[in-house]
Amino acid sequence: MELKDFNYDLPEELIAQVPIKNRDESRLMILDRKNLTIEDKIFKDIVDYLEPGDCIVRNNTKVIPARLYGKKETGANVEFVLLKNIEGDMWEAMVRPGNKLHKGAKVKFGDGLLNAEVMETTEDGTRIVEFKYDGIFNEILDQIGLMPLPPYIHESLKENDRYQTIYAKYDGSAAAPTAGLHFTPELFNRIKEKGIEIANVTLHVGIGTFRPVKEKNIEEHHMHTEHYYIKKEDAEKINKAKLSGNRVIAVGTTSCRTLETISDENGMVKECEGDTGIYIYPGYKFKCIDGLITNFHLPESTLIMLVSAFAGRDYIMKAYKHAVEEKYRFFSFGDAMFIR
Repeated sequence: MELKDFNYDLPEELIAQVPIKNRDESRLMILDRKNLTIEDKIFKDIVDYLEPGDCIVRNNTKVIPARLYGKKETGANVEFVLLKNIEGDMWEAMVRPGNKLHKGAKVKFGDGLLNAEVMETTEDGTRIVEFKYDGIFNEILDQIGLMPLPPYIHESLKENDRYQTIYAKYDGSAAAPTAGLHFTPELFNRIKEKGIEIANVTLHVGIGTFRPVKEKNIEEHHMHTEHYYIKKEDAEKINKAKLSGNRVIAVGTTSCRTLETISDENGMVKECEGDTGIYIYPGYKFKCIDGLITNFHLPESTLIMLVSAFAGRDYIMKAYKHAVEEKYRFFSFGDAMFIR
C-alpha cells in the first residue's frame, strides 16, 4: 500500500490545542467492525459498550519533562528531547540543530545544573549522550525540563498533569499514551463495578511517535524500538479473559503494540521485558486484542495504519471523514474512538 492511501484533509482548527475541562466528557466515536456502523457518544458512555469479563489493558508509563533547552560551549542555543534511557546516565535524544551537535560536543542546561556530552550519532540521526550532574537526575529534570508536547500543539500547557494519565506510574516516556487521558477515577470505578478487569503494561513511548513516514511504499518504513514490560499478575488477567472467551481491549496503540509483540499465536501472554519495533499496517493478523480505544491520528502516520489494520482502511477513512464533518477534536488532546 502507498502512503497516500492514509491521507485525509483536516482543517487546522480541529487540532485540539488544550485539554478539555473534564477528561471523560470528550467525544467518543463507536465503530462496530462487524456492522460497519458509526455512533457519536461522550467518552463516559464507554461503560455501556463494555461487558462483564472484558479486560481493559492500559499503558501505565509516565511522561518525563524530557524537553531541555541548553547552550553549547560556543553559546549557541540547542534543544534536546530525551527518548530512551540506555543505561546509567546514557540517553538517546533527538537534538536540534542536529548539524551542530557532533561527537564530543558539550552542552550545559539550567546554568550548569545538568551537563551533557554527545558520545555518538545513531543511524536514525538521534544522539547518544552522557549526562553529568550533582544530585538526583529526575529531580533536576523536574526543575529544568519541559513536557515534550507534540509539534502541532502551539499552546503552552498550564497543568503538566493534563499530559499524563491518572494511572501513570513508571517514568520513561517522551510522549503520553493519549488514549488514556480520557479516563477518570470515577469512570474506572464504574468500569470495575460492572465486572471488567483492568490490567497494565508499560511501554515507554519514544521516537516512533515523532517520526513521520517518508517512504512512498509503507512496507519500507522502519520503526524505532521502545522498551516494554508486563508483570505476572497483569498477564494472568489478560489470559483469563482470553481463555474465558471474553474480550481484551487495548487502551491506545502503545498497549496494542505491546500486547501484539508479547502474545503467542493464541493471544496468550506471560511476564516479560524487552524492546519492540513492531510495525502494524493493513494485512497484519491480530493475535491478542479484540477491541481498541484510541484517539484520532495524524494523516499518513503509522498509527492511522495500525487502526486501519484493525478495522479496515476504507471503514477508518469513512470514520475520519465523519469526524471532520462533525467537528471532532483531533490528536493528543482530542476526542476518542472505540473500535469493537
